[in-house]
Amino acid sequence: LVAALEEAGVEHFTLPLASKNPFAVRRNGGALARLVRDGGFTLMHVRSRAPAWSVRRASRLAGVPFIATWHGLYGTSPALLKIPYNRIMLSGEMTIAVSECVRRHILEVYGGDPAEVVTVHRGADTAKFRPDAVSAAAAQEFRRSLGFADGEAVVALPARLTAWKGQETLLAAAALSRRGFSVLFVGSAQGRDAYARRLRRIAAGLPRGRKAVFLEHTDDMPLVYAAADVVASASSGQPEAFGRTIPEAQAMGRIVVATAHGGACETVEHGKTGFLSPPGDAAAFAAAVDAALALPPEEKRRIAQAAVDSARLSFSTEAMCRKTLEIYRRIAEGGGRWR
Repeated sequence: LVAALEEAGVEHFTLPLASKNPFAVRRNGGALARLVRDGGFTLMHVRSRAPAWSVRRASRLAGVPFIATWHGLYGTSPALLKIPYNRIMLSGEMTIAVSECVRRHILEVYGGDPAEVVTVHRGADTAKFRPDAVSAAAAQEFRRSLGFADGEAVVALPARLTAWKGQETLLAAAALSRRGFSVLFVGSAQGRDAYARRLRRIAAGLPRGRKAVFLEHTDDMPLVYAAADVVASASSGQPEAFGRTIPEAQAMGRIVVATAHGGACETVEHGKTGFLSPPGDAAAFAAAVDAALALPPEEKRRIAQAAVDSARLSFSTEAMCRKTLEIYRRIAEGGGRWR
């Protein structure tokens, strides 16, 4: 996104902030402190653990507060190492959790001050993801280009190919489905080639008339959502901290079927803005997809519109930015303090 930032007139500085090396952290902290002082900045906002260590040092050197956004359900093993490492995200003026699920996790595992951990849901760009973003003709042509027949039910799962995203659960559901549907996986293996081969082997065994298509990458996600009859979020072993593909699909008026844990329980209201299914239960997931595919036209329109309204009201980038800027203002008005 650097090119887009610079086009918008934002100055970008590159530092090796991903490094966990204590000496690099010390150097980065000093460099950040100089940037902050020279630029007259009054607040820092960090979004990942490794950079947070450098940001905390810069904060102390420059006397400038920082806040952190906690994006995931971070692993805690081994506890003696990981919990202190992760807790750096609670050492600023306040911490933003990307969902209520993440906020509960923070408070239960790390014991943060509830007054200093605030939920700001991640958002979908509702100017980009909207029901009229892609014409029916373009969506149909895209489906054909991928090898799907006219009238073939297609369930899309946009996610990198990794076991916890639930690709195997969706393939098992496709095999068990009474109505019958095919699958579109959108995402790369990112080096997990053995897992990708396993998925292709499973897909080769699907019943006649059902298949899985693998699309490694596309910059046109609205086209993917528009081409799908149902969009799936099938994470099984580990819940999604938020799951941004859900509100993106909802903002386009697509029917979503998601596993009932993590952030999905906040973005999907079962039977009203989509459907929820127990994690890892392929038979239940198949039944939920079948129910979505069998919706009468009027009921489908009702759920789709409710999903669009929900995404626009509560899960848009506009709402996310507005709430984040309110936090910035509150800290500024408090003289650099959250309280």
